[in-house]
Amino acid sequence: MHAVLLADEDDFEGWRDAARGLAVAGVPPREVTWQVGQGGGDLFGDEAPPPAADGPAFAVPRAFLTLAQSVICHSDPERFALLYTLLCRIRSNPQAMEDGADPLVQRLERMAKEVRRDMHKMHAFLRFREVPEPDGGETGGPDGAERFVAWFEPDHHIVRATAGFFVRRFAGMRWSILTPELSIHWDGERLTESPGAARTDAPSGDPVEETWKTYYSSIFNPARLKVGAMLKEMPKKYWKNMPETALVAPLIAGAQGREAAMVEASKRKLSEAEVEGLATADKAERRLQPGGNALAAWEAILADAKACTRCHLYKHATQTVFGEGPLDARIMFVGEQPGDQEDLAGRPFVGPAGQLFDRALGEAGVDRAQTYVTNAVKHFKFERRGKRRIHSKPEAPEIEACRWWIEQERTLIRPPVTVALGATAARSLFGRVMTISRVRGQALELPDGGEAWVTVHPSFLLRLPDPDKKREEYARFVEDLARIGERAKALA
Repeated sequence: MHAVLLADEDDFEGWRDAARGLAVAGVPPREVTWQVGQGGGDLFGDEAPPPAADGPAFAVPRAFLTLAQSVICHSDPERFALLYTLLCRIRSNPQAMEDGADPLVQRLERMAKEVRRDMHKMHAFLRFREVPEPDGGETGGPDGAERFVAWFEPDHHIVRATAGFFVRRFAGMRWSILTPELSIHWDGERLTESPGAARTDAPSGDPVEETWKTYYSSIFNPARLKVGAMLKEMPKKYWKNMPETALVAPLIAGAQGREAAMVEASKRKLSEAEVEGLATADKAERRLQPGGNALAAWEAILADAKACTRCHLYKHATQTVFGEGPLDARIMFVGEQPGDQEDLAGRPFVGPAGQLFDRALGEAGVDRAQTYVTNAVKHFKFERRGKRRIHSKPEAPEIEACRWWIEQERTLIRPPVTVALGATAARSLFGRVMTISRVRGQALELPDGGEAWVTVHPSFLLRLPDPDKKREEYARFVEDLARIGERAKALA
């Protein structure tokens, strides 16, 4: 029997090195035990350690490594053994992961999905609160320096895995994230760790929360309230850490009261004039009450976006090009970035690619006026060649910087179907590089639980030199749009 002692619950490198040595030596899964030690120590336990990995190197599918990195973060104590079992199968059968009916593969995929879901919850529901840091604090900041602290209780061992997200998103802030298992701290240059904390170690509120509550009230739409779906996406366990959730109960109660009034009105069979008067009063009330002001919330976000300096692209573009369309659209199309004509006009998809897009939508039976159209990156990135401005592909930091705006647009509109037009849009929505050919034509689940589809960007069709190939790809693009349109109707 071989005992492997890993340094931490999420010690992927330790597991990978030990698993490789065991697999090269031909040690079967039943003869290995996996343990997690405290404070490191020897890599292997007191029982026989695995032989040194001095055999011939072997390759595994990239998909397995991606799967393993997620599963290692799961809280299931059997995760190390399950992954090693699959690794041994892959050595004898490289296609083992492709068997979707295999219970082991299904279980590991389910665990990876649960970890990704937990990471998304941490991204979405963690709230920083400002606190003054005393002299000699965790990161040695000056007395009274601006610092932010957040408390979160993850279901899995995801704190280290999510640290990079918060470093990128809040690089200019000095912050700490406290969890029961592990705490992380960013001083603007260096990320450090400390032991887990208690809920009482985190602050309970700050003045900024009043602004956030006002915003949340304005985007709460009682006409689209689905309590079951809301609880699924935002479970009550996260409510105590989020300032806006203090508003949920009264907002729901108000929505239910208005619904009850409308039902009662229908029972009394009011006259046409009375119904019209009630509708007018209801509209007036919604303009005044929280939740009836989605347009005002969108306009507030638009105003902020026009002054965006999250990345360097604003320095050379003419203006921010924000999304447009009805705020109750059932389809949201996300493109790459504005082009030359969009940059000058301040509207998305009005240039050659936009004209082709409009024609394809028409042939697919989708009314663009009923969709919301936006871009993953809001400023035009280009290279000058004489008097011409030539499109330049956005890079990862620019895409990441603009994800904030996409998230705000999706929060307001909550479209049943979101469509990524091209690889840049897909990366923005999913937070990772995606290959269009692998995911095109199928419904995908977004990290926040929404449904997304991926297809090509209209500019791809314009760049095709071969006329026959261009006609073929255009027809396929129209088919994609038609299928997406039908899907949106089915979800209505």
